[in-house]
Amino acid sequence: MKRAKKSASAEYAVDLMRLAELVDQFRGKRIVMYGDFVADEFQFGDISRVSREAPVLILKHRETKLVPGGGANATNNLAALGARVSAVSAVGSDAAGEMLMEYFRGRGVDTSGIMRVPNWTTPTKTRFLAGWAHTTAQQVLRVDREPSEALPEKARGQLLTKLSAKLHKADALAISDYGFGVATPDGARAVMKKTKKIPVTLDARHGLTRYARCGIVSATPNEAELEALHHSLIGKDASELERCGRMTLAAMKMDSLLVTRGRDGMALFEKSGNRFAQIPVHGSDQAVDVTGAGDTVLAAYTLALASGASALEAAHIANIAGGLVVMKRGTATISQAELLETIRRESSGS
Repeated sequence: MKRAKKSASAEYAVDLMRLAELVDQFRGKRIVMYGDFVADEFQFGDISRVSREAPVLILKHRETKLVPGGGANATNNLAALGARVSAVSAVGSDAAGEMLMEYFRGRGVDTSGIMRVPNWTTPTKTRFLAGWAHTTAQQVLRVDREPSEALPEKARGQLLTKLSAKLHKADALAISDYGFGVATPDGARAVMKKTKKIPVTLDARHGLTRYARCGIVSATPNEAELEALHHSLIGKDASELERCGRMTLAAMKMDSLLVTRGRDGMALFEKSGNRFAQIPVHGSDQAVDVTGAGDTVLAAYTLALASGASALEAAHIANIAGGLVVMKRGTATISQAELLETIRRESSGS
């Protein structure tokens, strides 16, 4: 059978036809997403001139787009990959929150676990992209709007009740912690004590090890987050990468740890056999846009584990999905059909 062309070694090669079979099983898997929803706003404009008031560009507004970001982007990717998604999150009673609710209703996502919280701000990241006529727009500024107060305790308790109820029929749970106070270690810990054994994956931007002993099966930090956790600089130092990865895996008491490394691909650490595999980047190492790529990786990795993949198989599937999404502009998704087509094409050698 055809073997993956870019495995670190024969020992860690995977069967591409097996990967296709796993992706084919994505449709209908019941995944619960517990996380921080973010609205990604893109303001597109054409450069008209330099302002007389200050040495800044004046942009003639052309278009505004508002799309799911953060845990909402991971939810969007899960839906695009064929999952039946139940979202458990909180948004404000504002325009951005309403947009996210309407968007996911249209995608068939179960939104009954999303709370509208009065006087709370939906985290919103506004990116201004500018360009001359007939040129590619470049990001020139980002403005973030964040909640000024923590999520009210009453709302937090109601969220955990919703989360517990959604998990009864779930095939997997994905946690996306962007630091806005919706997804928390205490919340995960409280709920997982009452939940059946299912794959639980985590993408936490800050303080990954706070989720130790929360029932997490695997986590998907990027290399910069791993470096910050260990006050280290990895770069091209494979031994430092291995040291940090193994320490994190042991501290979290997980089955596996998948570290995304940009143009250097991914690194997978497994408790079983104390294994460490480096997976080269899929496709081009010249990404068009890495915005939200970690959300795509979390979605594909979670669905693969829920479909019965080994950690190594799930890592390869997530690597391919991540390689595809970074070739798209903005906060994007990968569909199940796109992922299947790519894997099948590579398995046939075409």
